[in-house]
This record gives sequence, structure tokens and C-alpha cells, in this order.
Amino acid sequence: MEHEALNRDHLAKTSVALRTVAAFEAAKGALVLLLGCGALHLRHKNLDDIAERITEILHANPEGKLSNLFVELASHTTDRTLWVLALGMLAYAAVRGIVAYGLWREREWAQWFELQTLVLYLPPELSWLLRRPSGLRWGVLVTNLAILAFMVTLRLKSATRQTASHQ
Repeated sequence: MEHEALNRDHLAKTSVALRTVAAFEAAKGALVLLLGCGALHLRHKNLDDIAERITEILHANPEGKLSNLFVELASHTTDRTLWVLALGMLAYAAVRGIVAYGLWREREWAQWFELQTLVLYLPPELSWLLRRPSGLRWGVLVTNLAILAFMVTLRLKSATRQTASHQ
């Protein structure tokens, strides 16, 4: 009886954790979707003026690397590039939404997908962190490592339960 209660508590905590990860994935998808809409909004606009305005808002040195990057991007961006970017962001947001749904519903395929994408994210995240450390990059890395550890633990426990039930 006591074992059943502990198991129910564990399952409830696992559900809460999975739903937290699902909400995080949904938020990432929504943010990227908004950015995609923003990219489409830039069509037929003077991107050079927008790049200058962003530089002013960020109080960046007009002759600095960041300002030059914005100007360079603006000068090479076309409406077609913005459409491709927006469609790519829509696809990413759709995948994140599907994974969020699967995690919320505690689907095994979503857990495996999340685990695999986290493993793919880690090398570039570590590279960016080593090149230019920042609090945001540390936060992203620590968050993704925590989710990765949770997903690995979840999958290992599931495999152990399946092995025990087959014996």
C-alpha cells in the first residue's frame, strides 16, 4: 500500500515536470513564431533604416561590429530571404508545438525527440558559451542540461520498468 502511494507521488511529480518542459517548448515555439511574423512584417520596408534604428535603440557604437552586422544583413536581405526565414521559423514553431503536445500528453515519442534535440543543441551551445560567455548563454545551457538529465532519467526508468515486466 505504501509502495503504491510512493509510486503515485512519483508519477505525479513526473507529470508536473513533463508539463513544465512542455510549457517551455511551447513558449520557445511561440517566441519563434512571433519572430517569424516580425520577419514577414519587414517585407517591403527600408531595412537600412531599421538597422540604424536598432543600433540606436541598443545604444551600439555606429562604427562597431554590431552596427556593421545589422547594416550588412540589411543590405543583403531580400523579400524572398524574409519569406524563407519566416517559413523556417514557422516549421520550427510547429515542431516545438507538436513536441510540447506530446510531452504534455506524456508520449514516449516526444520524450525521445526532446532527448535527441537536446543532444544536438549542446555542441553549438558550448561553442557559443566558450567564445562569448554570458549569463543568458549559461542560463540556456544549464536549463537544457537539467532537461536533458530529466529526460535521460525518465527514459532509463522506463527501460528498467519494461525489462522488469518482461522477466
